[in-house]
Amino acid sequence: MTKDKTSEFLTKEQIITATQKTIRRFGAAKTSVTDVAKLLGVSHGTIYRHYASKKELLEGVTAQWLEDEIIAPLAKVVSVQTDAGEGIQQLKKYIETLNHLKRHYAESDTELFDMYAKVTQESAELIYRHVEQLTQHLAEIIQQDQQLRFPNPNKVAAGILHATARFHHPAHAYEWDRETIDEEFEQVWLLIEQGVFHLNTGRK
Repeated sequence: MTKDKTSEFLTKEQIITATQKTIRRFGAAKTSVTDVAKLLGVSHGTIYRHYASKKELLEGVTAQWLEDEIIAPLAKVVSVQTDAGEGIQQLKKYIETLNHLKRHYAESDTELFDMYAKVTQESAELIYRHVEQLTQHLAEIIQQDQQLRFPNPNKVAAGILHATARFHHPAHAYEWDRETIDEEFEQVWLLIEQGVFHLNTGRK
């Protein structure tokens, strides 16, 4: 039996890219490992050398999608240097960017967004890692502002993330096209801002 030379050099990155293309065409539910293999010109067994099952493959695609489309842009928000006292504004900018990204992909990349929503429902470890990355970003913003002093920035960060979940958690995507959604976010953020201010001043 002749060994497929293409399979010798196949990488996980190539498989993920091919899977994304296939999902955009057929949807995650109808996409099979065989479909991905056909696009790459290899046998389905070659795919299984990298991913043990379709579930594991979709988890890999989802993790990469989150890293490329959500975490990378948000990291740029965190890296912006701000003056003391501007931390709360930067926290708001971060959450607004998160909201915008999720809303954008829910509308413009529907098949992959639906895949992400379904996979994260079934993979606690994957969603835990994603939430942990978001929480670490918010905690870093808090720590960068010398005027924001909290014994545990991670707890404050987690609280902000949970309080705004309606605006970025995929389970609430059906609400994002409401005409009042931005106004409702501003109302929630006002409460968060006041809460952060009072918690912070109360510890000085």
